[in-house]
Amino acid sequence: MAFFKVMAKRIAVVQENKCKPYDCGELCMRICPINKAGSDCIWLTDDNKAAIDEVLCIGCGICPKKCPYGAIHIINLPEELNQDPIHRYGRNGFHLYNLPTPIFGKVVGIIGKNGIGKSTALKILSGILKPNLGKDTEGVHEADFTELIEYFKGTEAQGYFEKMRDGEIKVAIKPQMVENIPKQFNGKVIELLKEVNDNDKKISELAEKLSLTNILDRKVDQVSGGELQRIAIAATVLKDANVYFFDEPTSYLDIKQRLIVSKFIQELATEDKAVLVIEHDLIILDYMTDLIHLMYGKEDVYGIVSQPKATKAGINVYLSGFLKDENIRFRNYSIEFAGTQDKESHSSIPLVSWTDISHDFGGFKLNAKAGTLNKNEVVGVLGENGIGKTSFVKILADVVMPQTGEIDADINVSYKPQYLDSKSEEPVAAVLAVAIQKYKNQLLKPLQIENLLDRKLCELSGGQLQRVAIAECLSRDANLFLLDEPSAYLDVEQRLIASKVIFDFMMEKGKTAMVVDHDLLFIDYLSTQLVVFDGVPTINGIAKGPFDMREGMNMFLSDLGLTFRRDEENHRPRANKPGSQMDQKQKSEDKLYYT
Repeated sequence: MAFFKVMAKRIAVVQENKCKPYDCGELCMRICPINKAGSDCIWLTDDNKAAIDEVLCIGCGICPKKCPYGAIHIINLPEELNQDPIHRYGRNGFHLYNLPTPIFGKVVGIIGKNGIGKSTALKILSGILKPNLGKDTEGVHEADFTELIEYFKGTEAQGYFEKMRDGEIKVAIKPQMVENIPKQFNGKVIELLKEVNDNDKKISELAEKLSLTNILDRKVDQVSGGELQRIAIAATVLKDANVYFFDEPTSYLDIKQRLIVSKFIQELATEDKAVLVIEHDLIILDYMTDLIHLMYGKEDVYGIVSQPKATKAGINVYLSGFLKDENIRFRNYSIEFAGTQDKESHSSIPLVSWTDISHDFGGFKLNAKAGTLNKNEVVGVLGENGIGKTSFVKILADVVMPQTGEIDADINVSYKPQYLDSKSEEPVAAVLAVAIQKYKNQLLKPLQIENLLDRKLCELSGGQLQRVAIAECLSRDANLFLLDEPSAYLDVEQRLIASKVIFDFMMEKGKTAMVVDHDLLFIDYLSTQLVVFDGVPTINGIAKGPFDMREGMNMFLSDLGLTFRRDEENHRPRANKPGSQMDQKQKSEDKLYYT
């Protein structure tokens, strides 16, 4: 990669799902200088996919640049990485280097992009996947414990695999895709929990801690996404295990639920239990973990796991894009946040206003205090699940008409819903026809969508589909853009990129966006104002604002009992530990947000 200061070992990766040799006329084979000289550096396998000999490859860089489908990657790894991969998928498949390590008594976090090998690492640590140490890629090589212990000699991982060899490790995994649970289990919530543990007392205790008591007798296919997430966490903890893996445990949860789950997971890490967490919400990751492993590399090509770092330092290193100890730059820019007390409003020209409006949805009543959205603004929306945020957005989008009150506007509205259509056979290029024509540089390039244009919506991952939905929403001819949970399924870097894209687009085009999301760092990064929801979930919701950032965050955080400070290095918001000196100081000054 161009960002590594010192180069050494070279790997060649071919993404088979992108490789179409018959469509391109076997271009890579025809242009390879080694092939032209008479040797077979690139050839076609029996599956009609390109294969590359890493020994013969001279790293000229011609085939990656010329491949019309972006299927070929020739990577120069850093000299400091003086080891073979812990696992690779076939001759020219994905390479994973090193592993994160669970530590008893600690919550260890993993931070990194999607497609970088986090799930592969968890499978190896749990014993589901036997690593091949990069060997025998044509056949099947499964490393035994002797090989693994030797590979990790002198590290924490050596002790972990010794315990696994001796049967002292029992693993429980909370899967990433909790929405698949209803497809795998047909029954009540209590029946699912009893299936993994028949200790009724423990089930009742967990149900109370995770706010599941009222839904234990409900069918699994009738609960919300947030409830499914908490059910999955409870089921994981009920299993007889001493090592717990949580893959994205806060998806679908609101900020209050995320804090509850964070404390719950922290309490699991005792002297005889270890916890490993994959999480993309940086505030929650910072709040929850003791140590951090960085994972970096290239999506679907290779991933490298760093040595563990203290959480604060690890997150700051990740945002900086530079591993000082290893002398490796894995991103060519650093990520920093606004360091001012409040973001100033960018306009006082009204775009849309409303009087006190209300709507009864049959058991749930929504009220919105009078408010105005101005041009050139990005308004974040904060509140618990089931408090009416999506309903309010739908009223502004003219999807639902208010029963009382009026909306004063003559505008075009573009609405990105919370739940995306993942079954459509429509090509991405057709969905984004306007964006391709008008906003290639503003939307397609930064959101990394160009390589998805020839695929169908139903073939995309959750994160890919989300980026397409954001681009489609922003490319429409509208004055007001309403985006419901645009950070869902996105990794840390994608969230920050998406927030910058949304903010820059509004400022450059003189437009206005309203963004509903539960990731406070995401909301902080893009918002100039806030709308805050109060009320009782599923009963009533009250929308207040817009307020400036400080007033809105103070109002929202007062209900959570939290205070936030700015990191001195990159100004990212960080939650203070409850009862700490800084927490008490900010509460006494009524400055819960920023310092």
